[in-house]
Amino acid sequence: MADLAVIIVNWNTRQLTLDALRTLYDDIQENGPAATEIWVVDNASSDNSAAAIKADFPQVNLIESATNLGFAAANNLAMREMGFQNGKPVGELPRAVYLLNSDTLTHSGATNILYQTLLSRPEAGVVGARLTYGDGRFQHSAFAFPGLIQLWIDLLPAPGRLYESRLNGRYPQRYYRGLAPFPVGHTLGATMMPRREVIQQVGMFDERFFMYAEEVDWCWMIQKAGWKILCVPAAHVTHLEGQSTRQVKPHSIVNLWKSRLRLYEKHYSRPKRWLARLLVRLGMRWQIRQTLQAYAQRRISAKERDALIEAYRQVMAL
Repeated sequence: MADLAVIIVNWNTRQLTLDALRTLYDDIQENGPAATEIWVVDNASSDNSAAAIKADFPQVNLIESATNLGFAAANNLAMREMGFQNGKPVGELPRAVYLLNSDTLTHSGATNILYQTLLSRPEAGVVGARLTYGDGRFQHSAFAFPGLIQLWIDLLPAPGRLYESRLNGRYPQRYYRGLAPFPVGHTLGATMMPRREVIQQVGMFDERFFMYAEEVDWCWMIQKAGWKILCVPAAHVTHLEGQSTRQVKPHSIVNLWKSRLRLYEKHYSRPKRWLARLLVRLGMRWQIRQTLQAYAQRRISAKERDALIEAYRQVMAL
């Protein structure tokens, strides 16, 4: 069995997935770990992704779903195929599973650095890489667990200096410039490597999260089980970010807030949940006003205006 199993979920990002696979294979072949298997779950793409993956990477374990399962269920599908929660002996399971977004480019050594860091630190349940945007700019790779202040900063007018602060769940950029791993609340789902014992103990993703916040929920559960989550700056991955979700922006807004509200229901106390819902309703009203202003200034079309306002109203109705 593989020491490491990598899962990439694809939904209509054919070229991005091919590029992600190419850079991943180049890195593994050059730097290891040697015993690595790669899985791709295609979420009923309409851009001929599955055929292209078969043609260019016949060695990939390709799972073709008949429907779009979302991120959580698609990753779970691959983990079940590997044998997790299917009664397979521990010795036949990969020692770690690496969840890698389709919109990533792996830099030399990143995969093995994550793997070796995870296995060399018994307290580490999950590790994630340092991310940069496609043009090389800094990208936050991990965050503290979301609180009410973060929700306020995200939804309502706030002083600009707060956006990059610890109050908004951000870690100082100097942490990423070093080589030492540092503890975080959760990594981004773009690069997330849990050890097999974590999956066996905590279970897989909560499939009620169709898209968004599933990695936050999973990391929260993993930390509650006593494991640490680490960001590993020495492992570098380019994250082109949001290529799948940009295809359906208004629908993505509704999916985002469905997931966030579910997250609050699972992890917040009752008073905190009430305050979170109040902030979301106020935030949606603010977003509607901003959308109307953008239309008045001719920055968006009437069609875009109507679609966005309908999405914000759906969120308020939640």
